[in-house]
Amino acid sequence: MRVLVTGGAGFIGSHIIDRLVRDGYRVRVVDNLSGGRVENIKHHLESNSVELIVGDLKDPQVALRAVEGVDVVFHFAANPEVRVSTTNPEIHFSENIVATFNLLEAMRRKGVKELVFASSSSVYGEPEEIPVDENALIRPVSVYGASKAACEALIHAYAKLYGVKAVVLRYANVIGPRLRHGVVWDFVNKLLKNPAELEILGDGRQVRSYIYIDDTIEATITAWRKTETGYEVYNIASEDWITVDEVADEVIKAMGLNSVKKIYKPVLHGVGWLGDVKKIALKIDKVKKLGFKPAMNSREAVRTTVRMLLEEIKEKDSNEV
Repeated sequence: MRVLVTGGAGFIGSHIIDRLVRDGYRVRVVDNLSGGRVENIKHHLESNSVELIVGDLKDPQVALRAVEGVDVVFHFAANPEVRVSTTNPEIHFSENIVATFNLLEAMRRKGVKELVFASSSSVYGEPEEIPVDENALIRPVSVYGASKAACEALIHAYAKLYGVKAVVLRYANVIGPRLRHGVVWDFVNKLLKNPAELEILGDGRQVRSYIYIDDTIEATITAWRKTETGYEVYNIASEDWITVDEVADEVIKAMGLNSVKKIYKPVLHGVGWLGDVKKIALKIDKVKKLGFKPAMNSREAVRTTVRMLLEEIKEKDSNEV
């Protein structure tokens, strides 16, 4: 079986590739390298176990070339920066919605009948109660969340019209090695620059679930293999949730720091930026029924991620000397 991974040089995409190669699949990657890094998949390229197409899915011809001869598509290409949608919403429209439409059209024209899509908990917006299950209302409050919801709607239509098996995964905050965005990466870099002070966007009371990348990949593969036909949506998260302030405490502790002064920068009702959500957490009963259970809770995921990121930064610095 040949698998296409869009955005395969990125954070989650590169870890998906590790698993697919290990399981014996032939893998093709398409990535415009706007956020992804070739070094994430360099070991596979050197062993010729992965084919890389450097191209942009906003070009329909690139999409057609990418899906040629593949059996299933893991669609992870997107701009992941939620804050960008406030200042430059066109980026998420183009990178997420236009690219997804071009991919679906290419799949239709080439007869590709399986799709796994990386969606987001941001589609739920600001729910009245947490945790939410997959039947909760879709009411995004960011353009990023709206773009993911729009992609889901397009995928649903193509699944119904053209018989595509579609597995939609609404991820919580995924963290781990190779991470290069989000609150944990942000905190680590801020503290490396100034170990005495940490700026926190928001009032620190924002609530999130954090899921480690290994658990994310296991849930993803499980959902794909256990879903036989049709269109299915799964929440992918840990079974707990913590505040951003608690994330900061875990990062500070994992970095061996003391007496760090926290500086809060809240807007509106205590969020970090326009489009940020105060509280979101997911029920994962549906994917658990398929046999998945996360190995780490949110705190463990944060601690392990900090340790791995520090090792990566140290290795990068030593290579540059």
